[in-house]
Amino acid sequence: MEYKTDIDIAQNTTLIHIKEIASKLKIQEDDLEMYGKFKAKLPLDLIDEEKAAQNNLILVTAITPTPAGEGKTTVSIGLTEGLNKIGEQATVVLREPSLGPVFGIKGGAAGGGYSQVVPMEDINLHFTGDFNAVEKANNLLSALVDNNLQAPENLNLDPRTIFWKRVIDMNDRSLRSITIGLGGTANGVPREDGFNITPASEVMAILCMASGFDDLKKRLGDIFIGFTYDKKPVFARDLKAENAMAILLKDAIKPNLVQTLEKNPAIIHGGPFANIAQGTNTILATKMGLSLAKYVVTEAGFGADLGAEKFLNIKCAASGLSPKAVVLVATIRALRHHGGAKKDAVNEPNPEMVAKGMANLEKHIENIRKFNIQPVVAINSFTNDTQEEVDLVIKACKALDVEAVVSNGWAKGGEGTRELASAVKKVVESAQSSFTPLYDWKSPVKEKIEKIAREIYGATSVSYDKKAQLNLRRIERLGFNDFAICMAKTQKSFSDDDSLIGRPENFEVTVREIEIAAGAGFLIPILGKMMRMPGLPAHPASEKMSIDSNGVISGLS
Repeated sequence: MEYKTDIDIAQNTTLIHIKEIASKLKIQEDDLEMYGKFKAKLPLDLIDEEKAAQNNLILVTAITPTPAGEGKTTVSIGLTEGLNKIGEQATVVLREPSLGPVFGIKGGAAGGGYSQVVPMEDINLHFTGDFNAVEKANNLLSALVDNNLQAPENLNLDPRTIFWKRVIDMNDRSLRSITIGLGGTANGVPREDGFNITPASEVMAILCMASGFDDLKKRLGDIFIGFTYDKKPVFARDLKAENAMAILLKDAIKPNLVQTLEKNPAIIHGGPFANIAQGTNTILATKMGLSLAKYVVTEAGFGADLGAEKFLNIKCAASGLSPKAVVLVATIRALRHHGGAKKDAVNEPNPEMVAKGMANLEKHIENIRKFNIQPVVAINSFTNDTQEEVDLVIKACKALDVEAVVSNGWAKGGEGTRELASAVKKVVESAQSSFTPLYDWKSPVKEKIEKIAREIYGATSVSYDKKAQLNLRRIERLGFNDFAICMAKTQKSFSDDDSLIGRPENFEVTVREIEIAAGAGFLIPILGKMMRMPGLPAHPASEKMSIDSNGVISGLS
């Protein structure tokens, strides 16, 4: 059989007009703001809170991933196709891809094989300009900050205390730490600065947390910038920045409608990473989906210890969303890895390593149940899986009273996920899940951090570096104790140590510092050396990409 790449499959699919996709959700053509024939913005007045509360939200997450990822987006799209195949009205709600991973090592985020959202190239590249709008709003605030430093009537802002950074949606390590304002008085005040990648911007986090346009503006105004020389806090509203920033986001706040390969509706909006931010699409997009479809399938980034924990404790707690089931994506490859298989052997059959690696999956199952939600395990199928290994996982999950189902959406689309769709529907209809957050936002900051570290990661203790202790006192002084906790931690381990695979035990996590995202409404404890600006690998994905004279792209994945 001829092997087809993701982009080959996407380009050989005949798309239907976006107005036909909208009609499946009973959206009138006049309500669409079209971006060509196959993309459209949806107005916020389509959100119906009452309907949203009645319909069924399914969260797709995963075990601790390998660098290539375990296919959450592919499973999410495939599950949506499968639900439609078994007669349920379903739509998928996803994050937008960042250009950093697209041109770096991980690739795009439009699914894979025969479980994709299309137009794949557009979604993975500039799409409808939302990332550009976030970037511009972020950098407008940066420009206003530096302009104020040398304005005759300034805020007395101390340049040494400025926390706000510029952003760009590209992996560019040379921009992590820079000096700006050189070249004399006409060019600003010299100071240390740096760039984060756009998904790490608090503006992105705010866009994903906002309940509407007025809330967006308020949150933008609440962004904490730094301190004056006499130790008073300075916020974006002090620079009168929130309205101008909101103007740049006036279209970006509207969710985007596209289609799957099987012509089902897909909503894509927002794109924070899960290791350094909350890792899930916008509250508005999820509620939009739930207002229009009986089933909404959505995903949260990286493993369940990051994306799912934040989805449940931050997004759901803030918005009132309540998932009816959680799908835990596992791959035989990842289970071999967590069982101790060497990097060059993870694609080789090894039932013994799979059995050992089950400890990682078991911990994630245990964690999901702490939120009073029943999980379903989706074994994302790869060609080098053996039946013995698959049966081992199914049997081990059955012993935990969890159904494990092979998901073959990559190769077969909705036909390959019928069984998974039926398993998820069964959990939803059994009403086994009654979502409860892990912690109360009003609990003390250290108590919240330590609950996540102990309950979700399995740490025995938490230590705080001197900088983190100073940060805790600052948070207390500023009155930000009641914020949610958004951990910044490696995605490669339950711990803060990349090398501790499987289910590590008897370990301590160290909080190095705690950043404040006052507009987003959460605190960001940083565990280990987390980078907000990734670098490119030795051979980035961009090297294999091409475009011909007709504008046809190849090599994009």
